Amino acid sequence: MAEKNERIPGNFTLTMLIAMVVGSMVGAGVFSLPHRFAASSGVLATLIAWLVSGLGMFMLALVFQNLANRKPDIDAGVFAYAKEGFGDFPGFLSAYGYWASACVGNVFYWVLIKATLSAVFPAFGDGNTVIAVAISSAMIWVFHFMVLRGVKEAASVNKIVTIAKLLPLLFFVVVVMFAFQLDVFKANFWGTENVTAGDIYQQVKATMMVTVFVFIGIEGASVYSRYAKNRRDVGRATVIGFLGVLALFASITMLSYGILPRAELAALSDPSVGSVLASVVGDWGALLVGAGLIVSVLGAYLAWTLMCAEVLFLAAKNQDMPKFLAKENTNNVPSNALLLTSAMIQTILIITIFSDDALTLALTLAAALSLIPYLLSGAYALKLTLTKETYEVDKATLKNDLIVASLATLYGIFLIYAAGSKLLLLSCIIYASGIVLYVVARKEQKLKLFNNREKGLFVVVVAGAIAGIISLFSGTIDYKDDDSAIGISTEIDYIKQIEEDNMYKPKRSPYEN
Repeated sequence: MAEKNERIPGNFTLTMLIAMVVGSMVGAGVFSLPHRFAASSGVLATLIAWLVSGLGMFMLALVFQNLANRKPDIDAGVFAYAKEGFGDFPGFLSAYGYWASACVGNVFYWVLIKATLSAVFPAFGDGNTVIAVAISSAMIWVFHFMVLRGVKEAASVNKIVTIAKLLPLLFFVVVVMFAFQLDVFKANFWGTENVTAGDIYQQVKATMMVTVFVFIGIEGASVYSRYAKNRRDVGRATVIGFLGVLALFASITMLSYGILPRAELAALSDPSVGSVLASVVGDWGALLVGAGLIVSVLGAYLAWTLMCAEVLFLAAKNQDMPKFLAKENTNNVPSNALLLTSAMIQTILIITIFSDDALTLALTLAAALSLIPYLLSGAYALKLTLTKETYEVDKATLKNDLIVASLATLYGIFLIYAAGSKLLLLSCIIYASGIVLYVVARKEQKLKLFNNREKGLFVVVVAGAIAGIISLFSGTIDYKDDDSAIGISTEIDYIKQIEEDNMYKPKRSPYEN
């Protein structure tokens, strides 16, 4: 194994770590929750989905808390746990996939901001016009130079932004709570008429990628563990931040079912939180949420840019990435890792000009690429309990930790199943594209490229990538027809069915002129 990283004197307080967790999770996805869930499920299936995802993600939060305490010498846990538990190449794939997921997600943020502002500036179109991309590109580099000034300074800004972006969401919850109509809620309960247990299961399954996307960032404190003043604050921040965000997300979703019929919720334009609020208080509610969305997305972008650079930097320090990515500037910022991150985001953003549905693919891939790092973290915690490593003295918690790690691992496996083969093949294309970085790093360190087990994994990834590329060009894979792709096809089919049955007239978004 590589030498452990030398720890930089910690200066992140518990409050700052909680802000990193909350700021990473509360981004763009929360503003689309009413629309996304209503397009795929009714009240009962939504409640079950939140219970399943809430329990699964809570187990994962406890896993990060437990690993932070039991393995205090391991930094940037989301990928380092994979390496520690399963070897160098799995660790690299976890790091690269996590980084790529965050970069793709960050592109979505910029496109969404410009799409939201298009109501005022029509030239922005769907957020991927030339002028929209040009302005977004300028902002990418503004944030780049902001982060170069220092991680602590950027994290302090993130704490302020996190508070600011929560205010309109909390306002939404309070207002909608008083406007809640029980009869509307009951009418939305089953989602469809003559519902069966199989229908409920399919509704729940269709929402799984939604919950993964909105919960990405739960590991925010773990990624920045090397900066924590108190190592135990990493686990505390993860659990506290997750529970607060879960309560907020579930409240927004469930309360919306008591405001509008499911059909109207499914037809709302995003950000649908603003549309729901506007139906209660008037158009100014949509404007308030739109402003909150912009602040939220900018804050989430800052948090994710920080984490992207940190993951590349620590992977390089652990000899899993080329050593030039381990360079820091005088402010202790991983400058080369940050540069590669900004360049990747810039490249993907430019590509969106030539795509008519880049956001859909970005959302699905961002969620799917995060699944392997999460699964391997849970599996590493499970491995520790089975081998009893770190439990030589402390045996009292072994049974509880075994249950938690088992549930977190099972949840990770279920998410991969829910994602479906199409997303897995697309993910393999991304994973395979980064293997060249691993090869360079191993050659620099004069280390053996793969052991026998890793050779098998390499073959699987490359074969999956080849199959994915062939399927894309042959038309076999169309991410728009996959009901795991954040409920998109379910949404389209459902709305078409309602329109055909003349059940409702689609509600005009308050953002439209």
